[in-house]
Amino acid sequence: MAFSGKWLRFSTDFQIRGMSVESMHTEASSMATASLSPDRTTSRNRKRLVFRGLATVLLLLVLAAAGVSGWFYYTATASLPQIDGTMTVAGLSGPVTVLRDAQGVPHINAATLEDALFAQGFVTAQDRLWQMDMSRRFGRGQLSEILGARTLATDRKQRQLNLTQAAERAIAQISEVERAHINAYVKGVNALMERQMEKLPIEFRVLGYKPTPWTAVDSMMVGINISGNLNTQYPLELERETLIKDLPAEIVADLYPNSSWRDRPPSALPRQEQHLPDAPPEGAPGPDDDARSSLGWPPSAGTDTVCEACTPGSNNWVISGAHTTTGKPLVANDMHLGHSIPNVWYEVHIKAPGYNVAGVSFPGLPFVIAGHNERIAWGFTNVGPDVQDLYLENFNEAGEYETPTGWHKAEVRHEFIKVKGQVDVPLDVVITRHGPLVSPAGEARRIALRWTIYDPLVLAFRFHAIGQAQDWEQFRAAVSSFGGAPQNIVYGDVDGNIGYQTAGFIPIRAKGDGLLPVPGNIDDYEWSGYIAFEKLPSIINPASGVLATANGRITPDGYPYLIANQWGSPFRTERIYRVLESGKKFQPAEMITLQMDTHSEMDRLAAQRFVYAIDRQKAASERLRKAADLLRSWNGRMEID
Repeated sequence: MAFSGKWLRFSTDFQIRGMSVESMHTEASSMATASLSPDRTTSRNRKRLVFRGLATVLLLLVLAAAGVSGWFYYTATASLPQIDGTMTVAGLSGPVTVLRDAQGVPHINAATLEDALFAQGFVTAQDRLWQMDMSRRFGRGQLSEILGARTLATDRKQRQLNLTQAAERAIAQISEVERAHINAYVKGVNALMERQMEKLPIEFRVLGYKPTPWTAVDSMMVGINISGNLNTQYPLELERETLIKDLPAEIVADLYPNSSWRDRPPSALPRQEQHLPDAPPEGAPGPDDDARSSLGWPPSAGTDTVCEACTPGSNNWVISGAHTTTGKPLVANDMHLGHSIPNVWYEVHIKAPGYNVAGVSFPGLPFVIAGHNERIAWGFTNVGPDVQDLYLENFNEAGEYETPTGWHKAEVRHEFIKVKGQVDVPLDVVITRHGPLVSPAGEARRIALRWTIYDPLVLAFRFHAIGQAQDWEQFRAAVSSFGGAPQNIVYGDVDGNIGYQTAGFIPIRAKGDGLLPVPGNIDDYEWSGYIAFEKLPSIINPASGVLATANGRITPDGYPYLIANQWGSPFRTERIYRVLESGKKFQPAEMITLQMDTHSEMDRLAAQRFVYAIDRQKAASERLRKAADLLRSWNGRMEID
């Protein structure tokens, strides 16, 4: 009975017949001899056993995969936002309605602004909680706590930049009204967290941690992260120092051009009134011959970036009713930040007494950043000013650094970076009168960073006042104390007005142009303040009826202040103006088509230069001449073929 069924079935292959003892011995001998040859039946059964074993293993693997998939599906769907029905949430003073449209965009309607901001925090956290948590961890230098040693270098850099302390100082000085607004948003985020703590988004479960409560400092950190993303001058200063050391000024000017005949500063007079050429100087390639054609080309296919200057940047423009089929202005805005999943922007519509604005927000920050209310619309692009300077600090053996008034002790903050699965990593953050030391690895010099965000007055995000503005004057008043990375803002309103305004805090240097690191032990290179808002480039209702920016130069010739020492390429801005000044009247859909434009005047210029060179080369091969013919007839559109 101890045998398995397989063995019992196997025994039936033998047949016992009646025979004598001798015959039994004979038969046994013959059977013993025959057993030396393979038994086909036995082989088949062994194959059957192997097949069944493999089938069993495969079944177990399928069941395991189904279990894992089921867990992922349940975990992912359990944290999905409730978008139907009614829920009771503590912290509101009255009912709030949230309607999601076909694209999932929330439309919030509340009886008070604080309740509306509470709801904004709540629904944003419904959709983007893990993104928000990663954003604050990035700013605070706390990624390694959940991701391990792979992000240790990032955490170390972020802590050296002293960003958490900058956010804390900024929150400490905001007005009581601003504090009430940001706290309402924070309460909404935390209400969602409390409700979902046992059903967190799947990213939290995969990484095995739970988020801590959201704070006002965390919201400020989100704003600082965006400023850091848009202000990247100080690494370039170190690169420039290596490249241009001991070079004559004219060579440096060639390496880092700061103006072009193609520039279109929005606040400048039209080309004709400035006596500027509408065509390039003699010997330079001509303008696009088919720039006045229709906008019927397809959108371009994405390509990998091979150089920073080749990266398409942001764009915005506004055209007056003279250029539109409706007779009303059109504002277009396409803000390019790094690609991410989910997107860096979060669309939302917020309606409360005195505030009715639709547009895009940053997950973690209250209000709408760019969009429109019932009367005005506005859009941003990055100015790209130099708001960061590097100072070479002279330290002695006692840990003091030299100043014009003597030696001073540097502030030293001892920190520990938590690393998942490893011991904490110690870090000393050293801060001088100019800012924290940010010397890169392998750099023996002690280099301090001065940055506008270390001034708490600069970190003022005036999006509530911007959203409330009803006309140009109110709008300018709202952006007059705009903080964060300085921006180009285009404006349009229902009365037919269009305008442009530079907004933000841009330092005035006592000496120098911010190109290179400067001595920190003297006051020659200190900042004497910021460019007054009234002195920043601005214009309302230009005669051309067109205003556009695309990260290019915004200062007209003769502008008295240094805003930037390296602007974005002028080709994109020039292209926008060429199309919008073509003489046709545009529909809203054509604004989107222009945003998806594939024409590259910069690449067409390069093609023309190649053709010029090949045509004048007597020994050019047949292959080169064919290439020249291809480039000669190319229309400059970067299409997929």
